[in-house]
Amino acid sequence: MTLALIHSRARLGLEAPAVTIEVHLSAGLPAFQLVGLAETTVREARDRVRSALLTCGFDFPDRKIIVNLAPADLPKEGGRFDLPIAIGILVASGQLPASAVGDTEFYGELALSGEIRPIVGEIPLALAAQQAGRSLLLPMQNAIAAQQIPDAGVLGAWHLLQVHSHLLGQQALPAIPAPVATPINNPLCLSDVKGQQHAKRALEIAACGSHNLLMYGPPGTGKSMLAQRLPGILPPLTFSEALESAALYSIAALPAPGGFRQRPFRQPHHTSSAPALAGGGKLPKPGEISLAHHGVLFLDELPEFQRHVLDALREPLETGVVHISRAGRQAEFPAQFQLVAALNPSPTGHHLDGRASKEQILRYLARISGPLTDRIDLQLEVPLLPAGQLSQAQTGDSSAQVAARVLAGRERQLSRQGKPNARLSSGELERSCPLHSADSIFLEQAVQQLQLSSRSFHKLWKVARTVADLADCAEINRSHLLEALSYRAFDKLLRYLRE
Repeated sequence: MTLALIHSRARLGLEAPAVTIEVHLSAGLPAFQLVGLAETTVREARDRVRSALLTCGFDFPDRKIIVNLAPADLPKEGGRFDLPIAIGILVASGQLPASAVGDTEFYGELALSGEIRPIVGEIPLALAAQQAGRSLLLPMQNAIAAQQIPDAGVLGAWHLLQVHSHLLGQQALPAIPAPVATPINNPLCLSDVKGQQHAKRALEIAACGSHNLLMYGPPGTGKSMLAQRLPGILPPLTFSEALESAALYSIAALPAPGGFRQRPFRQPHHTSSAPALAGGGKLPKPGEISLAHHGVLFLDELPEFQRHVLDALREPLETGVVHISRAGRQAEFPAQFQLVAALNPSPTGHHLDGRASKEQILRYLARISGPLTDRIDLQLEVPLLPAGQLSQAQTGDSSAQVAARVLAGRERQLSRQGKPNARLSSGELERSCPLHSADSIFLEQAVQQLQLSSRSFHKLWKVARTVADLADCAEINRSHLLEALSYRAFDKLLRYLRE
């Protein structure tokens, strides 16, 4: 047989479009041509495959070899096609029967010794192969991660000779080692933060309803400590959420954060660029906001970020997805993250230290656009601790105690509407969380008096619903609305500075 067809897949964002490797041997001068919109890393497979086959003792055909990666208009990159090309040559030259490959997809970069090296993006590949009803053969390191997908038909191999023996039925591939179970362990406890009961309460509300949070205050008041303890009180990921998060880390060639069910916590430096935050590149890759999908994105020193970088957050905060468009390449990544931001209210550290004028402070805070702060549900001040409180013993609930209340409140939301309160649309909010007419009028008057937007009206409504869920109240009452209104401290600060 001089023609072989091998199944594989390319990488395009979170998608894994099918690729058929067609290998044809014909008479003529010995040559090895690779066609099908292959990038440099793919074209270099000619030398890797030839050396690997010869090293392993296979015959390399002394004929004209044409390898076509179909479809021809789909870009291909990386070393993932080395193994399927090598298998195709063995089938086309009669060293393997065509029936041996069956409905198996092959992936892996070949070393010159025949060793199979890991690739990028095994989770999307396994999901796509499962939907297509095929098994897939991966490098062993990737197979260990991909076997978390149930019924995916994952096979793993360390070496080309192992694959050859398996396809001939001579020796089965080695069993895939079970992934090392990493327990969800967050050693940071909320009780480590002294005082700041108001901030801890806001953190509990944010965790329960998946609300965005902004904290401002002088340096050293515990803003970063509070933010770093948020993952410890969040509900664990569901299996589908964990799979989505693992897929994003897979295509970014990063290890999954902590345990499989542990929520991501991303903390980019304030010098990060817009593509680093939103994603991008010649071959689009997920940025920090997508890597924080179903987790927390913590932006410390918020005004120190460039304004156009922060404005890249606005659409994903609203839609939960980020669209990357480049010349000839488009990709869409999920971005349902929880934003937590911290800042000092003055370039000198404190807006009341007398070292900066109101105009200087306003100019500093103007680096954060109004539309961005309008998308943040909870805004609170984290003040300096009263004298003597630092020397007191630790008090307050532990993270485990708070997490139990958060989980109970989140379960009430999921049973009522199937999603956290922060992700409700205005229509869903009216249907699932109705307000009494008097409370609705009160909230609207408060929004007008505070000069807030219509978006803030709905965000206050959602926060009040979360406060009611934590209190196990079936309906929203006036006390819940008043507590929600107390978390608009940044708006109050801006009004004070403008007076």
